Amino acid sequence: MPEILEIKTSPSPTPVLLHWRDEAATAAAAAALAAAPGLERALITLDGGLGAGKTSFVRHLLRALGVSGRIKSPSYAVLESYELPALSVHHFDFYRFSDPREWEDAGFRELLAGPGLKLCEWPSHAAALLPRADLQLQIEVLPDEQRRVRLLAQGELGLGLQRALERAAAPC
Repeated sequence: MPEILEIKTSPSPTPVLLHWRDEAATAAAAAALAAAPGLERALITLDGGLGAGKTSFVRHLLRALGVSGRIKSPSYAVLESYELPALSVHHFDFYRFSDPREWEDAGFRELLAGPGLKLCEWPSHAAALLPRADLQLQIEVLPDEQRRVRLLAQGELGLGLQRALERAAAPC
């Protein structure tokens, strides 16, 4: 019988639930994620209903990364990009996305395959075209305006990002 030296398995995705009590907790989670190793090459999707806090979380994250000035929601433009000294960030909002030809024409495939942090709101509207996310955030508004956040990490990079968020937030 041959000897097995080492078996490497990919971590299986197991959702984690977090609780963001207020805007300060959301900002703290974003700051923790901003400091996480590997963020500069991650694809993160954010899902949730209108007003769930997806864009607010992204704004906190961009501030924590050093973006100054106005941070616009890409709801109408689909994409807003930010160039920082050591990092490119591409913030997509696919809420109004409906034409797959726009994907190619706008160069989204190249942006998503290239270097930099990619943040995608409303990923279900472009699901057939998006590569696998390293980390998925599903944000739910609770009756008292707090947020329940479901995290689903894919791969080692996603697990590292998930752990950074776990350290900064209260469990559900």
